[in-house]
Amino acid sequence: MQTATTLKDLRQAVDELRASGTIALVPTMGALHEGHLTLVREAAKKADHVAASIFVNPRQFGPNEDLDAYPRQLAEDSAKLEAEGVALLWAPTVEAMYPEGYATNISVSGVSAGLCGADRPGHFDGVATVVCKLFNQVRPDMALFGEKDWQQLAVIRRMARDLDLVLPHVDAIHGVPTVRDEDGLAKSSRNAYLSAEDRAAAAVLPRAMDMAIAAITGGAEVAKVLGLLKAALLDGGFANVDYAEMRDADSIAPLDHENGNARLFVAARIGGTRLIDNKPVTA
Repeated sequence: MQTATTLKDLRQAVDELRASGTIALVPTMGALHEGHLTLVREAAKKADHVAASIFVNPRQFGPNEDLDAYPRQLAEDSAKLEAEGVALLWAPTVEAMYPEGYATNISVSGVSAGLCGADRPGHFDGVATVVCKLFNQVRPDMALFGEKDWQQLAVIRRMARDLDLVLPHVDAIHGVPTVRDEDGLAKSSRNAYLSAEDRAAAAVLPRAMDMAIAAITGGAEVAKVLGLLKAALLDGGFANVDYAEMRDADSIAPLDHENGNARLFVAARIGGTRLIDNKPVTA
């Protein structure tokens, strides 16, 4: 596996790979877990070469969020990627990604409104900006993202569509289903923050979501079900619920009834850690 830390080295490595086939990009912030590795394996099925990026993007963290505490383990992550057969790792510094005088920001409206967009002002601007830069730097034929961050995926697809990106084209931006632990909790780098007690209690999140989905598809009033979902999380050990909403999967517009394309979105905090999840509202 080649590792590039400068744009010059990256472009040379990309040119070499492109001469012998297609490239799939898996963007990450590191602290890799089975969810990330699943993306890598899916990418290997779709392209001749897999490139991964590791960059903890300061522009998507708010002033009181966990940028400094976010786990950084480049050597361990590199070993995992190499074991999976990744051909290229792009691991830029902050200075390489945002050189002195950097002044450009990408803002995607509509799909970024509400949910994490409301709770984390500026977050999706940071996501759209860094992903657009990664796409321009690597010029992949396709890119893969986890569906756990569904709103993020919607923002990235909207950005690619609106800016007429070619590498990758919006149709080549693939979502991969969320990877979960045996108790149903979505795998996340932030799960490492949880104490053993909080980790055990966190399993109420996917269970409560499943019960809410069953109730909604069974004809129950959505607002009432969402209230019961929030109560179940608080009773189960969560400190607070940032949101529990049903929205259209494509437009991310709020829904008060199931429309055949609905998803349930939840963000809640336990033990100081913010967990997010989403699931399709289907019987």
